[in-house]
Amino acid sequence: MGIRMRARVLAVAGSVALVACATPPNGVSTSDAIHTNPASAVAHADAPNAFASAADALPASPDLSSKLGGKTLTASIPDVSTFSQKGRASWYGGHFNGRKTANGERYDMNAMTAAHRTLPMSAFVRVTNESNGKSIVVKINDRGPFHRGRIIDLSRAAALALGMQHSGTSNVKIQGLSTAEATAAQSESLASAN
Repeated sequence: MGIRMRARVLAVAGSVALVACATPPNGVSTSDAIHTNPASAVAHADAPNAFASAADALPASPDLSSKLGGKTLTASIPDVSTFSQKGRASWYGGHFNGRKTANGERYDMNAMTAAHRTLPMSAFVRVTNESNGKSIVVKINDRGPFHRGRIIDLSRAAALALGMQHSGTSNVKIQGLSTAEATAAQSESLASAN
């Protein structure tokens, strides 16, 4: 095998290895992973257009019930009350708005949602910004972040509510909520929006 042929084989092998490393966990394709580089979301033109106040951020729909044949079904919200984690949070904005998330929903930058690598879909967690003490409840509806050193990717609305829309990242504490706590938090959120 000549030198050129070896170089081509190595280049192809290297490309395959890079693609394999870039594939997100849990079968989410990179085309469906809406935030493969959360830092780029902060750097684009969204940041200056952040909400004037947290009141402008719309709460996520509770998705607690749906109609099927005239009967109301209550969706199951996972109990993640024993989960706790500290680390760095980032956020993603309008560039990704409308793209499909890992649970099939469309990303809404104005909803209080987040991406996490391992928490179950539709789980609710309280996220507290350790630098200013601000705290919010978000619904997990996506996988990520895929950036080393970050534990959660927040929607733009969640970042605003935590006071981190300009910094891009912040140290946070995540505390899982029980099903009852999540339901109560969503009811409170809906009441304050009206």
